[in-house]
Amino acid sequence: MGILDSIVEWIATQIMNLLDMATGSVLGALGCDMSTFLRYFPAAETLYEVFVAMSIGFILLNLVWQLFKNYVAGIGLSAEDPVKLAIRSVLFIFLAYFSDQIMALILSIVGTPYTWVVDTSLPALDFASFGSTVTVLVGVLASGSVSLIVLILVLVMGWNYIKLLFEAAERYIMVGVLIYTAPMAFATGASESTSNIFSSWCRMLGGQLFLLIMNAWCLRLFVSMVGTFLANPLSV
Repeated sequence: MGILDSIVEWIATQIMNLLDMATGSVLGALGCDMSTFLRYFPAAETLYEVFVAMSIGFILLNLVWQLFKNYVAGIGLSAEDPVKLAIRSVLFIFLAYFSDQIMALILSIVGTPYTWVVDTSLPALDFASFGSTVTVLVGVLASGSVSLIVLILVLVMGWNYIKLLFEAAERYIMVGVLIYTAPMAFATGASESTSNIFSSWCRMLGGQLFLLIMNAWCLRLFVSMVGTFLANPLSV
């Protein structure tokens, strides 16, 4: 069993090293700063100007259409109040045109609690040390092929941790998509008939930003658990 134990232990060590690398990459890249998003999706910044033009055009087109419906309201078409419509149109043209600055302000506000969570002083995360500690602990508590038991534990833990990292990355990408398509969302707020779309977008943006913070919180909780375990493994 010596050769088998050596092979299994080597596999477990490599898995731990991969988790170390993934942790450094993901935690260092994610956040409320869209620089990483633009580095991997540079077209988003270019196409943003297209969305601004489309949103302003949509608002103006809706304004003309609603005013036309007011003009022919006698044939049964319902229309919005022209004064309210004009005020909403001007307001949301302003919001769509300056949506990049509005989104930057929102990200800076949300980034404050996110930074608090990420920058909290915690024990350094070292998965390689975690694997060695588990090997010693299992060797004390169990008999038989210790390395094989450790490998199973490492695989289970590593798989769930990778899923958490992927979820955090997916959340970050979703926030980036919502940020760089914001002008089209603002365009839907100019009309009462489409204002429910704008309300849904606001709720979605708020929910995704909150979950982005919660993902960072969960990752930090995991880091603190590993650090505490490494400091005193026999306390379990």
